[in-house]
Amino acid sequence: MEKTSYKRLESLDVLRGFDLFCLILCEATFYLLRDAINAPWFNKVMWNFSHVSWEGFSPWDLIMPLFMFMAGVSIPFALSRYKTESNKWLVYRRIGKRVLLLWIFGMMCQGNLLALDPNHIYLYSNTLQSIAMGYLIAAVLFLNFRTSTQVVVTVILLLAYWAAMQFITVDGFGGGDYTRDGNLAEWVDRVVLGRFRHFAEIENGVVLFSKGYRYTWVLSSLNFGVTVLTGLFAGEILKSGLSPKKKYQYLFGIGMIMVILGWLWNFQMPVIKHIWTSSMVLVSSGYCFLLMGLFYYWIDYKGYFKNNTWLKVFGMNSIVAYMLADVANFRCIGASLFHGLEQYLGAYYPVLIGLSNFIVIYIILWILYKHKIFLKV
Repeated sequence: MEKTSYKRLESLDVLRGFDLFCLILCEATFYLLRDAINAPWFNKVMWNFSHVSWEGFSPWDLIMPLFMFMAGVSIPFALSRYKTESNKWLVYRRIGKRVLLLWIFGMMCQGNLLALDPNHIYLYSNTLQSIAMGYLIAAVLFLNFRTSTQVVVTVILLLAYWAAMQFITVDGFGGGDYTRDGNLAEWVDRVVLGRFRHFAEIENGVVLFSKGYRYTWVLSSLNFGVTVLTGLFAGEILKSGLSPKKKYQYLFGIGMIMVILGWLWNFQMPVIKHIWTSSMVLVSSGYCFLLMGLFYYWIDYKGYFKNNTWLKVFGMNSIVAYMLADVANFRCIGASLFHGLEQYLGAYYPVLIGLSNFIVIYIILWILYKHKIFLKV
């Protein structure tokens, strides 16, 4: 923990807070509200707060890429002073520490590390770990190469993932197959992670993979790096000497181009978040550029909502917020306070308990914010 006093990019803090606010509040209440309302019209609304089953992209699918994108935006602000140093051992140690901590936190959130059951410890299965991999790739490139080289490497990573998925065939997987059970990234995860893949079980010495779990991580790490790199490029624009007007114009322009290119690529390589296809990276990063441009325009350029404390409470302690939402459970507090209302609220009672959990998390984050205590990983 440490107290910060340096000037921060206000729009980045608010956008990060918006991302975490949506994640925590929606997961705590909206799905419970859907069950309580149980109406076709609300199910249509819930499309905006649900992941697509395979191909395509919904607003909710942007939550994870946006989190990764913003990790990239912060890199030029945090690491620029290290670029000219001949001995980068200290900064590499800092990067390694961050990657390790994010990896452990990811296992705590989704890898069942806290269950202390060796049969259910999974190595690579969480958003924080994808951020760790993407951050490692982007940070090393930022410290050692010019922006032009970073762009070239970004394109190479996108095309390398596409070429592997399109042309490599192993054991009936790959060769341009982008289905749930036939894509190359699925095969790589099964081979590399084996029984340490999320939801994998061992029966009679044989690893059985969950039929419903088709998120991939190992080969997809190439494009995790690209997602964070696109954020890095946005950060370099925001940190540059360009006029504020030029900055948001560049963000909007690049965002539109990426979205168009991504959806055009969708005709050949489907936009699939589960396996982090290259077309999905362009689409999602394009939307992230547009959101970053919008928030920069309103907050840093126009000065509106600059003191938007309720979102900065989430944004300036984003890892704490994510960990509290995934690891801690404060519903017992709501259940103790509102137990007598269950008979009156019926199906809406779980919504109240979920909302109380969200409020407790917010209070914890608000206390940290008011005391200027921010967790740095």
